[in-house]
Amino acid sequence: MADLITSAGCAAAAIDGPFHGERVASPLTPAEYQGRMAAEGLGQVLNRMADDWVATCEALTEAGIADRTRQAYFGLSMGTRFGLAAARALGPELKCTVFGKFGTQSIINPGLHAPDRILNDASAITAPVLFHLQWDDEVFPRSGQFELFDAFASPDKELHGFAGGHRSTPEQAPAVWHAFINRHIV
Repeated sequence: MADLITSAGCAAAAIDGPFHGERVASPLTPAEYQGRMAAEGLGQVLNRMADDWVATCEALTEAGIADRTRQAYFGLSMGTRFGLAAARALGPELKCTVFGKFGTQSIINPGLHAPDRILNDASAITAPVLFHLQWDDEVFPRSGQFELFDAFASPDKELHGFAGGHRSTPEQAPAVWHAFINRHIV
């Protein structure tokens, strides 16, 4: 996605998720990082990640690398989990978001189940939203993904459903995401 975004003349940034990458001494298994997030408290982790995204956007803008008037958020699965809080924190300057493969219900660590927070963050997002749904997602049931999609406050939202499970991504999906982002920020 970064190559597609930058080819349109926009900056792209990625930051490590909680207990991922350079935020930890060595890689953790999903059960380990999920356990650490639950132990810290999911609300606190979400707030910290939102603060990190705001600080990243501000630093890139101040350095002249990015244009705060042309910002979008892209993140699927865990990128949506943390992106909802980040998009809310970025506020009305956010031009669009691409979310998906996430919902109000899941089979992962019960300590990470926070449907009220998810819906609250989504209800504050007014930027255009494209939501990517894997129809047979075994991690985030379809009904919870529909519930999340319905909660977005944006009057401009699109739902794109594709056959397959959570780890499936059709080869045409990145072009759909890219076209949506370009339509709103280029």
